[in-house]
Amino acid sequence: MSGEVIDIDTPEKRKTLWIVLWLNVAIAIGFFITGFIGDSNALFANGLDNTSDAAVYALSLLALTRSRVWKRGAARLSGIMLLVFSAGVIVDAIRRFLEGSEPVGIMMMAMAAVAGIVNLISLVLLKRLQNRDVNLRAATTFSFNDFVANGGILLAGIVVMFTGANWPDLVVGLAVAGIALYGGIEILRDAHGDMHEDAQTTHTSITDGLRK
Repeated sequence: MSGEVIDIDTPEKRKTLWIVLWLNVAIAIGFFITGFIGDSNALFANGLDNTSDAAVYALSLLALTRSRVWKRGAARLSGIMLLVFSAGVIVDAIRRFLEGSEPVGIMMMAMAAVAGIVNLISLVLLKRLQNRDVNLRAATTFSFNDFVANGGILLAGIVVMFTGANWPDLVVGLAVAGIALYGGIEILRDAHGDMHEDAQTTHTSITDGLRK
């Protein structure tokens, strides 16, 4: 069965995934620290996002030598994690809206700039990989989402710094949640499409075998 075919584990894939894994762990820690100190929903949201990213890259490492079915399962778990993450960010944004918050604009801008560079490096490394399976495509989606979100935090930090209002921080936090929600849905769709492609390949192979 084609679902049991094992993809080739290459040193390039393993090295790349280890690099982006530890980069995301470091950035997640930075987001949590600055989010707590800077009272920022957007930074906290990205901290959760990068934590889920790190978990996905760990799953991707495990999936390198696994079957196509196992890879789809890991991708589905990645998508579900994004959906759960987005729900948590929305709840935190509502809490901050009701209780009030005082985000620090300059801290948001500095952290977003650093994270943007790191996520761009991760995205470039992942894009260079050849023959990316459904799980590696999910990892690439995560890095692209992060890069876009960092730009939003940077803009929000500027507005917060000049106005002192907290709504830009909350808006970006919700936007990050929305990006994560979309990314999770896309990953689940990709996994579903991969399942149908696998089933079609199996059907074609059986049909060709019978004809012979």
